[in-house]
Amino acid sequence: MNKPPLILTNVLVFLITGAIACIGVPVWIAHHGIDWAEIGTAIFLFYFTGMSITAGYHRLWSHKTYDANIVVRIILAIGGAMALQNSILHWSSDHRVHHRHVDDNDNDPYSAKKGLWFAHIGWMLREYQAKRYDDYGNCKDLQKDKVVMWQHNYYLPIVLAANFGITALLGWLNGDVLGMVLIAGVLRLVLVHHVTFFINSLAHFWGSQPYTDKNSARDNGVLAFFTFGEGYHNYHHIFEYDYRNGIRWYQFDPTKWLIRGLSYLGLTHNLRKVPEERIEKARAAMQLQRASEKASLLPNAEEVMHTIQAEYDLLMQKMSDYYATKKRLMRLKQKTIKRSIEGLELTYKYKELKHAFALQKQKWLHLQSLSLQPV
Repeated sequence: MNKPPLILTNVLVFLITGAIACIGVPVWIAHHGIDWAEIGTAIFLFYFTGMSITAGYHRLWSHKTYDANIVVRIILAIGGAMALQNSILHWSSDHRVHHRHVDDNDNDPYSAKKGLWFAHIGWMLREYQAKRYDDYGNCKDLQKDKVVMWQHNYYLPIVLAANFGITALLGWLNGDVLGMVLIAGVLRLVLVHHVTFFINSLAHFWGSQPYTDKNSARDNGVLAFFTFGEGYHNYHHIFEYDYRNGIRWYQFDPTKWLIRGLSYLGLTHNLRKVPEERIEKARAAMQLQRASEKASLLPNAEEVMHTIQAEYDLLMQKMSDYYATKKRLMRLKQKTIKRSIEGLELTYKYKELKHAFALQKQKWLHLQSLSLQPV
């Protein structure tokens, strides 16, 4: 089968910037050295441009997980252009198709089922999508956003001004234009390219699937560290409208911290979160599925599977009671009558159910840890 033609612009961009980063930069450093201003600027721009993709292109525009004021949107649009990953409109269109048709080789633009190389960079090297999605029909909402359309219509000038103008100016102020352009410009650009490409590639191959196995996306804390928090990809693919990827306080998700931090300043709002009960149910359903698969291989499979199902049903009941009571209590608190007799009784019931739910979760997890033998 004939392969689609190469996209010469993309091929040249990746080849030239890659060669400069891998060969030119080390040679330059060996002969001219590097100073802390260049290192510090490169690190700052690495996070700024990378998180303009994750907080801007991805969570703000592609998934609409929160709203941001126009200043934040303009800054993220410029930072995203500086990351050189196409315009917001084009990137978001591809990404929405990816989520709608994940792992479908005929429709997913960067399907992991076509291999690690294809998902990482191969899909951008040839005209695989030449006849599809050109009208951005899945992004009509974004076409009403003036910042999105400004960036889309003036993408190339913004890219050149941001990548070369800003770094050249900083280099001039530091007394070394070329050094700054090489380190904070090209090397930083190549690093941002590949760590963000990891989200499409490695995050679909390496890690765990605690929430769903209906697609190839994985959760991986190591990848989260290198991808600005996007490594919790299994969670993201089942709960794509949550502004968080790392939902636990200890999970590394600087993109989440940035969005939340800006909300304290009034610069972002309407931060969307998936209800905790839905998350718990998804995790428990996967645990039940895996436990049942393992139990089916045991000599006393029928007995063990009956025990597992019974404990799971009890877990679901206690979970439902706990969250229903929690919702009632929250509504009562909003009515400012929490110190009434009804409020005190409900608070006591809530604490009792919370304790019962926690104990049942422990019992459920303990059952699986004992190699699925009946307790």
